[in-house]
Amino acid sequence: MTKAGHWVVYLLRCRDDNLYCGITNHLDRRIRQHNGEIKGGAKYTRANGPCELVYQEKSKDRSGASKREYEIKTMSRDDKLSLIKSQ
Repeated sequence: MTKAGHWVVYLLRCRDDNLYCGITNHLDRRIRQHNGEIKGGAKYTRANGPCELVYQEKSKDRSGASKREYEIKTMSRDDKLSLIKSQ
C-alpha cells in the first residue's frame, strides 16, 4: 500500500464481483471507509462489501489521479481486468 499523502488511483473488487474505481491520498484509510470499518466511503461499496484492493497506480498529484480515474472508469470491464492482470 502507498503512504499517506501520495495520490493513488485504485480498483476494488466488491462482494458482488463489480469493480469500483476511486482516488485517494490515504489508501489504507479509504479502504477501511469503503468496507464500513470507519465513517465515510461510497454508499455502493459499504452495501456490497467487503471490498478487496485489486489494483493501485501512483499519481504525481490529484489532477493526474482524477484524469486517470476518468480513463479507467470509461474502460470496459475486460479492459479493467486486463489492467489488473498487468500489475
